[in-house]
Amino acid sequence: MKSVSIALLMLACLCFPRANAADRPNILWLFAEDTSPWMGCYGDPINAGETPNIDSLAERGVRFSRAFVPAPVCSACRSAIMGGQNQIRFNAHEHRSSRGPAKLYLPDGLKLLPQLVKESGYFTFNLGKTDYNFVWDEKATYSLMHKSRSPVPWETLKENQPFFGQIQTAGGKNNTANFPENRKADPASVTVPSDYPQNELYREVVAQHYDAIRKDDDLIGEVLQGLKEAGLTENTIIVYFGDHGANNLVRHKQMPTEGGLHVPFIIAGPDPFVPAPSVRDDLVDMLDLSATTLAWAGVKIPAWYEGQFLFDEKFVPRSFVASAKDRLDHTIDRVRTVRTDRFRYTRNYKTDRIFLQPQYRDSREFVINLRELYAAGELSPKLTEIYFGERPREELYDVKNDPSQINNLVNDSKFADALDHHRKLLDHWLAKGDAGEGEESKEELRYQAQDHKWGRGVNPEYEVVRTDSDGDGLSDAWEQINNRKPDDGKLLFTFDCGGWQTEGWQGDSHLGNIAGRQGFLDFRLGEGNGTLVRRDLNLDAEKNRGNFQITARAGKGVTVACYASRLDAARGEQLFNLDLPAGDEFSTLSVAMPQGEAWSGTIESIQLEFDGPEDTLVEIDSIAIE
Repeated sequence: MKSVSIALLMLACLCFPRANAADRPNILWLFAEDTSPWMGCYGDPINAGETPNIDSLAERGVRFSRAFVPAPVCSACRSAIMGGQNQIRFNAHEHRSSRGPAKLYLPDGLKLLPQLVKESGYFTFNLGKTDYNFVWDEKATYSLMHKSRSPVPWETLKENQPFFGQIQTAGGKNNTANFPENRKADPASVTVPSDYPQNELYREVVAQHYDAIRKDDDLIGEVLQGLKEAGLTENTIIVYFGDHGANNLVRHKQMPTEGGLHVPFIIAGPDPFVPAPSVRDDLVDMLDLSATTLAWAGVKIPAWYEGQFLFDEKFVPRSFVASAKDRLDHTIDRVRTVRTDRFRYTRNYKTDRIFLQPQYRDSREFVINLRELYAAGELSPKLTEIYFGERPREELYDVKNDPSQINNLVNDSKFADALDHHRKLLDHWLAKGDAGEGEESKEELRYQAQDHKWGRGVNPEYEVVRTDSDGDGLSDAWEQINNRKPDDGKLLFTFDCGGWQTEGWQGDSHLGNIAGRQGFLDFRLGEGNGTLVRRDLNLDAEKNRGNFQITARAGKGVTVACYASRLDAARGEQLFNLDLPAGDEFSTLSVAMPQGEAWSGTIESIQLEFDGPEDTLVEIDSIAIE
């Protein structure tokens, strides 16, 4: 961009607050749902020549090659962009919050971007979804609201300039069933990202996303034609971007990965507001669009904004972009991540659940396929580790060489310095405030725990608002969802719920994360011993007079001692010992429950103490009384 253009742009922005309305540009956002940057202008060979309208914006504007959203799900992302700061700063981080009786309100003084622009004299509008995670004032925010993205009221816009508006496009959610066959991508020609099964089904999933983008490009062409016919092209800045990655790829949408957070972002418009056609390769946070939009409109950028004016002559390139993931639909999680020039560092806070938790897409063929491949032992070891393996506390990827985030470098000593650097970056970012540190209110949890079209929650957080009528430590609702018997009062733990791997069992401090891959607990006896305990029981010993069974395996022979604590007892009493032999196969050990006082009345907790050679790996498949 030439220096004279910068000067003109800065002068225009400085003068906007005092300028006539006619001197300010119209600003139009084309906000695409669930869209990865798989367009011709992004160098994608499959859509080369197939996205002419999006490509035309890039040809005459600025294309940002490395733009990342603040969250990998629509409502959190959109809430953040409207608020001008990351969703975790102002309690907008939980997906679909404020839909039930529990309401969240904006902090005092915080106004949404369209309201700030409207108060400066702009006509503001939104066509399509809003999806904000808080209570907001529609009339103060938008001059015009339509639930449908079309038709665009061009005559109204001509009469109400300058305008700031959003047209929400379907993007990856486009239904392509009736898309012309001769325009569809050939599944045989696409490349499936390496973090998905390399089979025909996933080739079809990938091809469909290309088709959805092509269909969206048609709509964008109609909008551009409408602008032209209305005589609005010359004074309108057009912004095309996405809210997160591809919807039918389960490591894209809803996941804080490269695939989930990297989005298309293109700005086209008149001089001096948009520089000459160019490509920007610096790291961009989509919160920068919020700040840039205010600058175009001549509105002072509030102190709480975390973005910056992208075309400011004093613009400072980012050294990193941070993003966050929390509850999505009914699936509870907490993940924070930073992206630098070469690396992505991710911190997982809830490691008692696998990556591919129960979620709203579980009935879809591509998720069923993943789960079936895992159950049959036909999923590759690497994909098993990613989707169903033990959730790591930390992840570090060299995304320049490993964009699909296959090889976690956390334990690679060559990257120790990089790991330490990224930990500090994330800590510094989080120190500014993270509303996700605590759990949601019980009122909100009760609402999300109900039957919804997106599913029923199985995470342990829901247990605090549910009833366990038979005292086995698992709520009635949780047992029903997981095909257990909620009223049998029998001890049964199978560890096959991906949303709560441990089913409430806890290990002592030196065992680390006991939640193994889906279906198992696992841990190493680093000091030659370790203890597992299941508290919060209200178990009737009389209903559990059968055989205690544990199915497990160990790298070396291990002794297991079982203790029980009654509600009326001061301390636990030993019930029995078991010897778990060394072996590659799982063994089922069984012993009759004792008849004495130690196993009588109401049992409050059960404790298993393991003793064996140091560093022995122990894996547990199930614990039950039969």
